Amino acid sequence: MQTEFVKHCPVCGGSNFQDVLTCEDHTYSHRQFTIQRCTQCELQLTNPRPDQNSIAQFYQSEEYISHSGKSNSLINFIYLKARSYTLKWKHGLVTKRKKKGSILDYGCGTGEFLAYMRKQNWETTGVEPSLTARQKANELVPDSVFHRLEDLPESKYDIITLWHVLEHVPKPEELIVKLKLLLKKDGLIFVAVPNHQSYDAKYFKSYWAAYDVPRHFWHFDQNNMELLLFNYGFKLLQKMPMKLDAYYVSLLSAKYKNNGRQNLFVAIKAFIKGFQSNQKAKKSMNYSSLIYIAKHA
Repeated sequence: MQTEFVKHCPVCGGSNFQDVLTCEDHTYSHRQFTIQRCTQCELQLTNPRPDQNSIAQFYQSEEYISHSGKSNSLINFIYLKARSYTLKWKHGLVTKRKKKGSILDYGCGTGEFLAYMRKQNWETTGVEPSLTARQKANELVPDSVFHRLEDLPESKYDIITLWHVLEHVPKPEELIVKLKLLLKKDGLIFVAVPNHQSYDAKYFKSYWAAYDVPRHFWHFDQNNMELLLFNYGFKLLQKMPMKLDAYYVSLLSAKYKNNGRQNLFVAIKAFIKGFQSNQKAKKSMNYSSLIYIAKHA
């Protein structure tokens, strides 16, 4: 594995970083990775990280469910069952803002969200870097999923979505700029990312599953996520919680903390932590995951 160091923060441009945590890759390599914090804007980042020639291998595990789409464990079974609910929920979230139109799902995985939106008569396009996932997505939504943004026309899309994708992107600031060009002037972008200021993150600490090193390069909180959008030409309209994430992430985190073992006691305790996380976030909005809805500034 070849690694690279991040020298400048993509949010504020800062170059001073402090070590915060050491986390294990629980799904593939079981190697240790360091999470640092920008001393200026407090963005957290995995640093150093695998370079672009090495990162693909860390997505090869069957445990990496968004690329494989397989259900080979209890937690993944729960994830897939919950996904069928969240597809409908995401559709409802989008259609509250725009009834019909063209949608681009960046990092669309195996294409389930696009397929659902197409059934609701949306004009659908996806971008997915993973060849395996892209092939599966094109089976669901034929000839709709591409490898690169450069293949797409500017000012085309009413809605652009990134469902837990931005944290995987090597240069998020460059992606935000490119997506802005593809969005219609009255279009909206929906960005969902984990939030390391949530109660479940603070409880599980280095075992928190949403750190997901080294696949997650960036670990956002509300302040630096809002700053990233603002700095690159977006105006925040609304933040929305993804409450189911607290339960799923807590179940997975508890498994990691319990040396990979799952049992009913561990699952119940994790479920309680997920519930507590959502309750504690009601005033602060520090939910396990948040969706940021923004428009052209």
